[in-house]
Amino acid sequence: MRSLLAVWIVLALLVSSCKKEHKFYGYLYDKPAYDFELTSQDGNRVRLSQFLKDGGVVLLFFGYTHCPDVCPTALSTMAKVMKNLSEKEREKVKVLFVSVDPERDTPAVLKNYVPFFYPTFVGLTGTPDEIAKVAKEYNVYYRKVKEETAAGYLVDHTATIYLITPDMKIKLLYTTNRQDPQKIAEDIRYLLSS
Repeated sequence: MRSLLAVWIVLALLVSSCKKEHKFYGYLYDKPAYDFELTSQDGNRVRLSQFLKDGGVVLLFFGYTHCPDVCPTALSTMAKVMKNLSEKEREKVKVLFVSVDPERDTPAVLKNYVPFFYPTFVGLTGTPDEIAKVAKEYNVYYRKVKEETAAGYLVDHTATIYLITPDMKIKLLYTTNRQDPQKIAEDIRYLLSS
């Protein structure tokens, strides 16, 4: 009888110690992230690695402040991601918005725009050459559209959200069809608890 009880205890411990495998909602990418240096909305030069030093994650998006639809939608989605996380989890998540329109998106413009969606969000800009280099490293497409609108010219661009882990890896990609705030939050929660 004792040996049967011991077997049950061992089995119970084994089952409880097995962590359920998480199926990521984002596309698993797991490639090195380029440690760029750009100018923040506060006018300071910053590196990507600075935002990862506390062991958290970064959500990275490339866009521009005059964007009529894709960028406000992505920023709103990331704000909802933050609201789906606990306060402790939110402290470990940084959202970076890299402008692909450095002509118009000065640090002051970014400071008025990006934190509007969520107070801790950070806008980044740089010279046209710096932005081109960062975009190339992240396989981001962007191109100024010739036709003018009431808001000025438009910029076509990639609309993917990148999730970067503390080991400087682009862990997950969230294309427009995979930008569900609750599910992105579940991926982040899993990564922060691993």
